[in-house]
Amino acid sequence: MQAILSASAGREQILIELLVNNGKIPTLIEELITAAIWKQKIFPIICKLEDFKPKSTFPLYLVLRHEASIINFLETVFFHKEICESAEDTILDLIDYTHKKLTLLAAQSANGKIPFEPKFQLGDLAKLSSMQELKKQAEMMEFEISLRALSVFRFITDVIENLPVSAVTRVLNTHNFPCLLVQLLEHCPWTNREGGKLKKFENGSWYEVAPEDRMKMTKLDGQVWLALYNLLLSPECQRKYEFNNFNKGQLLKNSTGKECAGGR
Repeated sequence: MQAILSASAGREQILIELLVNNGKIPTLIEELITAAIWKQKIFPIICKLEDFKPKSTFPLYLVLRHEASIINFLETVFFHKEICESAEDTILDLIDYTHKKLTLLAAQSANGKIPFEPKFQLGDLAKLSSMQELKKQAEMMEFEISLRALSVFRFITDVIENLPVSAVTRVLNTHNFPCLLVQLLEHCPWTNREGGKLKKFENGSWYEVAPEDRMKMTKLDGQVWLALYNLLLSPECQRKYEFNNFNKGQLLKNSTGKECAGGR
């Protein structure tokens, strides 16, 4: 937490040097993936145990929060080129991680399953008494994690030409990120229409958008467009990406950017 505060406050240079010189970024990425696997494989089993009725679910909440804390930290420091490059071979694992998060995010948005509940307040943690409440909180947390994964991926695209060939291939050919990003623009998970009102998600909460601001881009919109710009206009990516008829058709879907501006 102190590292996040230091980086956010602009006192990150010493922190960046420590992370790079001590090879901590690969360790953080491994921790991130381990936490994600626990949540995907173990947490559902715990939720199904009929005889598991803990007095407090706060310890489980802390385990779930571990993934969110790491991705939050990576989002803060991956702005720096040297941090991204210091990931070494684990950058492939991080690319796979972000792809999974963004694919699920796009699918949930297309099916209308994005959680729109108010953000959980830390003061209510002591009141957590049921696994059902914890599951709802985990869903909202997963949504925020996915949005932070989007930011991390955008920072990866900033240095795409300096990454190993295997990483570029993973982004463009294995996962076809350009088409995935277009899907995010098409379904725009961070916008929601409710009762004739347009709401957008930013800085950890939903807010109502004034009529005159509905066509303004949010930071999340910008992250997607910047990532697309980096992937499609980079000379290295242009040489490696297959511009076939399907990919061209997908990329031209949002050539005007109207979908995200107006919401679903």
